Amino acid sequence: MSRYFTFQNEKSNKFWMIDLNGTSYTVKYGRIGADGKETVKEFASDEICNKESEKLIEEKIKKGYIEDTSYNK
Repeated sequence: MSRYFTFQNEKSNKFWMIDLNGTSYTVKYGRIGADGKETVKEFASDEICNKESEKLIEEKIKKGYIEDTSYNK
């Protein structure tokens, strides 16, 4: 499952995406239109992975990121 977020204002035009895959997730981020950087993190269980990914998503929303539900990957 992938979720895609954007943050845009007069100084920023960036994206942040998280893709859950069992016991790991991949985060990709950068400027919109660029390839961005990618990091992968592994966990002991699906439950822990889901919990940690939800924490990251909440942090991004608090910072002003908006989820783009029309994004398909």
